Amino acid sequence: MTKPFQISLAPEKLWQAINPWTFYQQGSQFGLINVNLGQTANPEIEQDVLNEVGSYGRQLGRIGDALEVILAHIHLEGLTTEETDALKILDGQLAAIRKIKARDRASISPAAADAA
Repeated sequence: MTKPFQISLAPEKLWQAINPWTFYQQGSQFGLINVNLGQTANPEIEQDVLNEVGSYGRQLGRIGDALEVILAHIHLEGLTTEETDALKILDGQLAAIRKIKARDRASISPAAADAA
């Protein structure tokens, strides 16, 4: 007795592992959502700064902290309405950041909060 004619239109195994970290990887792309911050004249220095000094967020946070100190000690008379509004908006954003940091530090251990 002979076997009946068989044809397969699909592979025997119908599964595929999908790893989002390797789904789309070209160049320095590591995830599904990445932010391209533009070109830099010296990417090695920029990477060293990120590794040794801190992330962009940490650097901006320190700049914000320093601006708050400066703004608390200078006289702001003579500013235009637009300039005053810009400083008020910045002050509001810095206050919101302080609130988020305080909330998050309250939810983590004291040792981890000291490191942040």
